[in-house]
Amino acid sequence: MTYHVLMLLVCYALPVVTALGQAGFAKAGFSQSNSNSTSNDKNLDKIFTIDASYLYGTILQHNPDISHLITDHPTAILLSYNRKTYGGQEWQSRYNFPDYGFSFAYQDMKNRFLGEAYGAYAHYNFYFFNRNMQFRVGQGISYMTRPFDVDSNPQNNAYGTRLTSSTYLLGNYRKENLFHGFGFQVGASIIHYSNANVRAPNNSTNTWLFNAGVNYTFNHEEIPEYKIWPKRKYTEPIGLTAVARLGFNESDYRGSGQYPFYDFSVYLDKRINIKSSLHAGLELFIAEFLKEYRDYRVNSFPEDDIDGDENFQRAGIFVGHELHLGKTSLLSQLGYYYYQPIPFESRFYNRLGLQRRLTDNIFASVTVKAHGAKAEGVSLGIGYRFENIFKSKLEKL
Repeated sequence: MTYHVLMLLVCYALPVVTALGQAGFAKAGFSQSNSNSTSNDKNLDKIFTIDASYLYGTILQHNPDISHLITDHPTAILLSYNRKTYGGQEWQSRYNFPDYGFSFAYQDMKNRFLGEAYGAYAHYNFYFFNRNMQFRVGQGISYMTRPFDVDSNPQNNAYGTRLTSSTYLLGNYRKENLFHGFGFQVGASIIHYSNANVRAPNNSTNTWLFNAGVNYTFNHEEIPEYKIWPKRKYTEPIGLTAVARLGFNESDYRGSGQYPFYDFSVYLDKRINIKSSLHAGLELFIAEFLKEYRDYRVNSFPEDDIDGDENFQRAGIFVGHELHLGKTSLLSQLGYYYYQPIPFESRFYNRLGLQRRLTDNIFASVTVKAHGAKAEGVSLGIGYRFENIFKSKLEKL
């Protein structure tokens, strides 16, 4: 399982999970208020939880090239801070009152070539089945103590850099505030480490772990009622969005060098309901590493159908989906290169990531572009959404 499989699970499982959660929430009789104000609003910022878990598991052999790195059962410690929500904003009610927060993970890979990992994450917790089941997705950065080194650690073909991107998914049976604020959780998780081709090698690792731990709710005597927002239809007129993205990557040929890449996107977006928007647009890709890749192939594989004069730029067309969680959203896009002079990977590509609205029109993003499950690069982006470009009579109810 790779980063992209994990993110696809998040993007397409969340609507199902939250629907289950809302159904269970209603059946449990928690919807104690349908008014436009939550009781004890002043106490909302005081309600948060912390939790600590011990994890034990195994590294999955998703690629036979890392089989020599799987020698024992990794262990880990996961510490988390979770800010509770009670319906102060409409999206919180729509997603069954999720938590958001930060987490820190320490993992001992139990392999002398892999070493240890220290990760810092931002995460969301979603609840279902009467809030007894918790699903968490965390995204962050990890520090690897034993990355690949051609002289001192050539055996580590999983991580080519000390800093890697990291994603984890966690599913728990969780009970809170059972005794004077204390509770417990037990479940399973998967942690993924990859540098997204910033530098070769990048075979990555995925660790499957079982976990158990305790949690504590602060100010548990002052927990307010949940505010259930009434369901309503919601649409927005078609908008025009422009995005510029920047990142650095290296081809699969180790030692070929790191180069910047630039992606420029223009697309139409349509908000179809409170949770979802649809995208369709065009993109231009300027990837400097493809020049080096082209020249290497010409010199090393003269039988290839490459003459060395090909343009290293590419152009694509794509469709996508945006899952809104307040000012934050999850992006999933699928595209096709209609212009690709240098054959590289597939003509189909996908992009997954997070987007954060800074103003009503300006947003920032961090995304991973890939060909199937093979990452090409991580990029930081800035975008602008032009509203009312196309006149629409659709109501914003």
